[in-house]
Amino acid sequence: MNSICAVAGVVIRELYRRKDFYVLFFLMATIALTMGCGNLVNDEKKEGYLKEICLLLIWVSSLVIAISTAARQLPAERESRTLFPLLAKPVTRSEVIAGKFLGCWIACGAALVVFYFILGVVSASREHEWRVLEYAQALWLQWIFLAVVIAFGLWGSLVFATPAANATICLIVIAGVLVLQQHLKDFALAHPEPERSLLYVIHFALPRPEWFDMREALITHRGWPDGVEFAVVSVYGAAYAAFFLLAAWVGFRRKSLLA
Repeated sequence: MNSICAVAGVVIRELYRRKDFYVLFFLMATIALTMGCGNLVNDEKKEGYLKEICLLLIWVSSLVIAISTAARQLPAERESRTLFPLLAKPVTRSEVIAGKFLGCWIACGAALVVFYFILGVVSASREHEWRVLEYAQALWLQWIFLAVVIAFGLWGSLVFATPAANATICLIVIAGVLVLQQHLKDFALAHPEPERSLLYVIHFALPRPEWFDMREALITHRGWPDGVEFAVVSVYGAAYAAFFLLAAWVGFRRKSLLA
């Protein structure tokens, strides 16, 4: 466990040295400015639109941060040849994967805390109500989804040629899943067997990003999952993250360090 934490600490320090946190400050200012525009309007509907824009910005920004951070971890270690002394300490390949994942996940979690804190403070100044539990639930579910994205990005870094290609494909896959989940079930009904059963299997095998998205609930103040649903979705996301981490570990074991 100490080796995993050490690798995770290196990931976080590297993000700081790369000045990635400056991007975080820019996004913080953008969210605060957007929500601050609500002071210029007294229309509740328009304020809801502004909040929706901020939540969308948080989702898009966190996805970009998670994918770009995870995609470059292992390729950067191979290119700089720092992977050899790292594995010689000794640190196992499974600990490298787990440490890289933990570092990226903690960094994304810290960014989410900052994003939702600013959004919650500005919203509370307008609504005169502190909805700490609701924001904490939304943050947690989004963080669990980012765990899936990070694990997928780490696996992709062992499959695709470059970090840029990996990041692009990850974004395309996430966008494709969002579109397919909405239409694949209806598309299956229009096909005979065995195509219909195959499409149903794909439909239920694909992850469900909308289960982790609490944006509408934050805006409308309704539609929150109960305790059982909240726990099931959390375990569901953790299982998907574990699956991709296992795939990354298997791929890393078979990967030549000189490739």
